[in-house]
Amino acid sequence: MIFRTRFAPSPTGPLHLGHAFSALLAHDCARAEPGGVFLLRIDNIDHNRARDHWEQQIYQDLNWLGVRWDEPVRRQSDHSAAYQDALASLIDRDLVYPCRCSRRDIRDAASAPQESTIRHGPDGIIYPGTCRGRSITDAQPTDAIRLDMSKAVDTLSKFPEYLELGGDHFGTHQLTEDLLINRIGDPVLARPHMAASYHLSVVVDDNAQKISHVIRGADLFDATALHCLLATLMGYQLPIYRHHRLIRDAHGKRLAKRDDARAIARYRDDGASPDDIRRMVGLTLHH
Repeated sequence: MIFRTRFAPSPTGPLHLGHAFSALLAHDCARAEPGGVFLLRIDNIDHNRARDHWEQQIYQDLNWLGVRWDEPVRRQSDHSAAYQDALASLIDRDLVYPCRCSRRDIRDAASAPQESTIRHGPDGIIYPGTCRGRSITDAQPTDAIRLDMSKAVDTLSKFPEYLELGGDHFGTHQLTEDLLINRIGDPVLARPHMAASYHLSVVVDDNAQKISHVIRGADLFDATALHCLLATLMGYQLPIYRHHRLIRDAHGKRLAKRDDARAIARYRDDGASPDDIRRMVGLTLHH
């Protein structure tokens, strides 16, 4: 098997030290493997938040860090038809339904007196199922499209296993009914004016790019189970996953794009070198 991995940032803000760690780690892993391939993907499916100038800065930051990709960049905005085809296959199998609930509706339903606790999954608050049972034929342009997890689970002849190498969750993990239904729920697969959600698009993209190893932050560990399910439903080969540690600030908080003071470009402008960035995130220096 040829080692193929990727870095897939969203152009919605500046890359920070956490992005640098993830990109450099994946790049190092690919270069350490005979014939290893490192790819860059721009996750710009959210047209409301993606900006061209942030995309251009991604290229500048990665080039400065010494990160080189081996094939043309895949931009999600160029592949809407692929996501729509994947969604259509789930529609044809009656595995999805339209949802008109707002985030506030979901929060209010989850905090209703009969609900003992608010549960969170990869999409935030686990959807309480208010619109479950609506027919896709009743969908309106303003509706989101959700996976009916119970129906999806019923289609599985067996629960697939997925391999996780390294990180905090080393070993083989198996999807279970409890995990999928009670800890993930019915995720959004498409939103109004978007070809697909992150969860559906990333699965389609990884398959299209023949990704063998997904290297990403431990904060996405729960999402991995959902992605494995979607890949299984589509008949895709499951990648091997590695979930790396997160880069945090002095108070232990995970870095986010709003932490502009820790942006790679700021360090570069202040005179830091790529080796300095490697030291900051705890990676081996390459010479």
